[in-house]
This record gives sequence, C-alpha cells and structure tokens, in this order.
Amino acid sequence: MRLAVVVATLGIVFGDIGTSPIYTIQTVFNPRDPHPVPVSATNVYGVVSLIFWSVTIIVTISYVLLALRADNDGQGGIMALITLLRRWGGQRGRREAAALAALGIFGASLFFGDSMITPAISVLSAVEGLEVVEPELKELIVPITAVIIVALFFVQRRGTAAVGRVFGPVMIVWFLTIGGCGVAGIAAHPEILKALSPTYALGFLVGHFHIAFFALAAVVLAVTGAEALYADMGHFGRRAITRAWLILVFPACILSYFGQGALILDDPSNSKSPFFLLVPGWGRLPLVLLATAATVIASQAVITGAYSVASQAARLGYLPRLRIAHTSESQIGQIYVPWINWLLMVSVLTLVFAFRSSAALAYAFGMAVTGTITITTLLFFYIARARWGTPLWLIGLGAVPLLLVDFLFVAANLTKLVHGAWLPLLIGLTAFTVMTTWQRGREIVSAERERREGSLREFVDRLHAEQPSIRRVPGTAVFLNRGKRTAPLAMRANVEHNKVRHQQVVIMSIETEPVPRVPLEERITVDSLGHAEDGIIHVSARFGYMEHSDVPGALALVNPVDTEGRLQLDEASYFLSTIELRAGDAPTMALWRKRLFIATSYLTADAAEHFGLPRERTVIMGSNIEL
Repeated sequence: MRLAVVVATLGIVFGDIGTSPIYTIQTVFNPRDPHPVPVSATNVYGVVSLIFWSVTIIVTISYVLLALRADNDGQGGIMALITLLRRWGGQRGRREAAALAALGIFGASLFFGDSMITPAISVLSAVEGLEVVEPELKELIVPITAVIIVALFFVQRRGTAAVGRVFGPVMIVWFLTIGGCGVAGIAAHPEILKALSPTYALGFLVGHFHIAFFALAAVVLAVTGAEALYADMGHFGRRAITRAWLILVFPACILSYFGQGALILDDPSNSKSPFFLLVPGWGRLPLVLLATAATVIASQAVITGAYSVASQAARLGYLPRLRIAHTSESQIGQIYVPWINWLLMVSVLTLVFAFRSSAALAYAFGMAVTGTITITTLLFFYIARARWGTPLWLIGLGAVPLLLVDFLFVAANLTKLVHGAWLPLLIGLTAFTVMTTWQRGREIVSAERERREGSLREFVDRLHAEQPSIRRVPGTAVFLNRGKRTAPLAMRANVEHNKVRHQQVVIMSIETEPVPRVPLEERITVDSLGHAEDGIIHVSARFGYMEHSDVPGALALVNPVDTEGRLQLDEASYFLSTIELRAGDAPTMALWRKRLFIATSYLTADAAEHFGLPRERTVIMGSNIEL
C-alpha cells in the first residue's frame, strides 16, 4: 500500500475522532453541565478509564475490526449495510429485513445531523482556545469560526484526494503533537496509567453509577467520528483506514486523554481546559492554530461521509438523482455533491450562531453519534448472520456486550434531551421523513409509469404492423429511456397522439460502470429490436464514473452498417420523457407526504445537462401522474 494513501486517509477520515481530545474531558468536568461530575481523583481515574475502554470497544472492535468488513462494492457506512440488507435479508425474512432497513435509514438520517453538528462544535472548540491565550479575544470566537467554515465548504469542489493531500501532513503533525503532550503529562504523574485497567471503568460505573451514568453522555464525545470513519471507507479502503488507526491515531488520542487526566490530578482547576493547559504558556497559541487546522479537517471527515451517504441513498431510491462529481480516477468513492455541500454549510453556520459555544453544542452532539453507532452495530450483526452464516452463539458473544455498551450510551444521552439532544433527533426525523417519503412516492410513480410505458418489444411490433397508418417524418429522433424493457413515454405519446414517427429512431439507455473509464470499443451495444428494416434501434451506452455521459458523442460511435448509414446526428432531435406530478385523491400517501414528495422532486439534476444534449434540439414531453 502506498504511503500517500495512508497520509491522505489521515487527512480525511480521522479528523473528527482525532480532535475529540480537545473537548471531551473538559465537557465531562464542565461545572455548568446539568449533571456535573465532581473533580476528584477517583472520578478522574474512572473517567479516563471509561474513555479508553469506550474508544477500544466502539471504535477499534465495533468499527475497525468488525464493521469495516461489511462493504458494498467497497462502499462503507450505514447505507452500505442497508444495501446488503436488501440484497441478502430477504432470504431470511422479508418483513424483518424491511424493518431493519427502515431502522438503518433512521441511522443514516442521524448521521446527517452529525454532519451538521461536527463542523460547528469542532471548529468552535479549537478557536475557543484563543480565550485561554487571551480572554479579551472571546468576542472574536464566533466570527472567526464562521469565516473558517465558509472557506472549508468552498474548497470541497477541489475533491477529496486534493484536500487529503493538503490535510494529511497537518494531521500527522497534529497526532504527533497531541501524543507528545500526552506523554509529558503522563511523565509528571505516571500513576494515571493505572486507568488502563478495566477495573477502574467498571468500579466507577458500579460504585458511582449516579455520577458515571451522566458522565457517559460526555464520554461518548471520544468516539465521535466512528461512523464517519466507516462511511469514508469508499474513499480510501479498509486497509489504509485500519493501519492509520492502529499505528498512529489510536495511540495518539489515548496518550492525550491520559496526559489530560494526569494534569487534572495535579491541579483540579486544570479541568476547565485540560487540553490547552497541557502545554506551557509559550506553546498555547501555536497549539490553538494547529487545533484550528485539525478541527477544519475534522469537519472534512463528516462532510465527505455525508457525500457518500447521500450518493448511496440516491442510488437506493431514497433521494432523487443528485448532481455528483467524481474527483478521482483511482477511487470510485471520492465524490463531491454540490447540493449536500451547500445545505451543510448553511446548517453549520446556523448552529454556530445559534449555540455560540462548543459546550452548548456538546449536549446535542452525543445523541446523533450514539444513535447511529447503535443502529450500525445492530445491522452489522444481522448481516453477519444473514450473509455470512455466522453461528448464533458467536453472534451472541459479540453482539450482546457491544449492544449493551451502545444502549448504555444512548440512555445516558437521552437525559440531555431537553438540553439540546432534541436537535439531532429533529434533524434525523426530518431527513428520515424526506427519504422514506421519496422512496414510497418513487415506488408509486415508477409502477404507474411502467404501466403506461408498456413493453418496448410489443410497442415496436405494433408499429411494424401499423406502419401504413403512421406518418414518417424525415430525420433522426433519439429517445432517452431507463432501459429496453419498456417504451419511452415521449415516443409513445408522439405515435399515439400525433400519429407520426421519425424515419430513424434511436432508443437509448445509459449505464454507469464501477470503473473510471470505459474503452471506446466497449462503449455501445446496438439491438435492432427484431425489425431493423423499420429504422428503430436500441443503443446501450456504457460510461465510467469519471466520464461525462455524452450521449451525442456515444451515438457517433454507432456503426453505419447497423443503421444502413441513415442516422443524421447533426440534425437529430433528442426527446426526454418527463413526469408532471400532482397530488390526487388516491389513498397512496397522506396529502402532506404527497406535497413533500413533489417538492423533493425539484432537486433532481437537469437531465439535458447531465447527458450533454444540445438544448436547441432537445424536446421535453411530459405526462401527468397523480399520486
């Protein structure tokens, strides 16, 4: 494996989880918390031990060692698990798989909430270090944070790989720095290493449950970014992520947590900002600058994860076709989704100006993280049983303790519901409603459209039989279609209502292959549909994910022998079939869901631009469908 891939992985995947040491322990001992944890030696040992074992169990075991093994053609994240559920779950119980898939969609919806909160809390927490350096700079924290966030979202169009190459070396410096600072803190109080023993975590939970339970709502901040790590697997692959985590990220973060614990043991007042106070005064401003850069990168992890989730959701039919730009010829998962990018930017800025501090956002943060982690763990073990046939006893051995830990974190975060945890739940419910409404509406519309289109073969056979009654006009007509099973609505309307057809008719479907580029000699496949003499053919065009779906360019590759040289592409007319949606009286969905589906349909990418059609020769023919 190339070192460059691992470096780029550090720059994209681990920013979120790698900057958690900035605010996790500070949040646990925050005296303004609704359920504060008193600063004492016993509690410090217990909290540090809880953080170590939480990161080990949730990130290292649940995600790195287990979840990353479940991929859908290299893509990771909760949407990949949903795809596997739909593909394999039906073999073991359709209703059960459908229920779990719905649960997975809710988990993906929560991840969108995580994608909005992470950039806000991460960048705010770093810029707040200015207050430690100079208290008078407090009023500049929010404006500086906003400027940084706007700049971050504007560079996304350059692509994941380009961003990763810039961010990777910064993150290497970051992890070496926080690890080194942690070692210095541990050297001053090496007894903190006793917290490596699970007895301190268990003793804290059992012996001080009334404190430890509420502390879990803040401890979970140490594992934020675990789902982004999984969702970003399509960008760099499992091996690069695993190696970067085990060799550098995990050790550096743990050293920082233990160093901060040692600092608080030395002086309980250090709990107000243990991360920045871990370095001497002369080094705090450089650390603030480095932390700001690192938290910008932290935001990158969830932003790219959101691109992956949205792209997979669109392919599965939970979102409309979005404009997606592929930014790498070596990794199909490296993408940029403009609509998601700008939605996230507006949402993040709104959160920054509404909450104005990382402490206020921390109450909301954990709910999105724990919900998504729990659902991912549940789906993974179901897939392990349904797809891999893992024995039930082995499933129980792994699932029971891991889910017990996950549910404990969920329960702790529910105690913060009125203090901000409602926010990610609201975002999640909103996204869940949009996605399930689109999926249901799409099923209704597709079924009705397919009924109206009818069989392509039967339609062509009928045209052959009724030739004398249908007038032929000169020229070539190209009808874009979803495949060759059904007839294009635009062509059917032209024949049935106008009683005309062109001398040469091309019915064309587009396929995107999971390779960067398709050789020209493999670009097209021509089918005469059984009546070559009628001048009607079907052309399948194959494009790689890095290629622009240039329909006119693909048609130029058609062998003149297949059409007897009669295609007139310079003057060809291109026909698109479009659907005009209306909310009718049919009891298919609630009226408000019908209106939501129609509103969501306006997000669909422009087909003429997407397929490179000349607008002056493109005809859009519509058909009304009532929901």
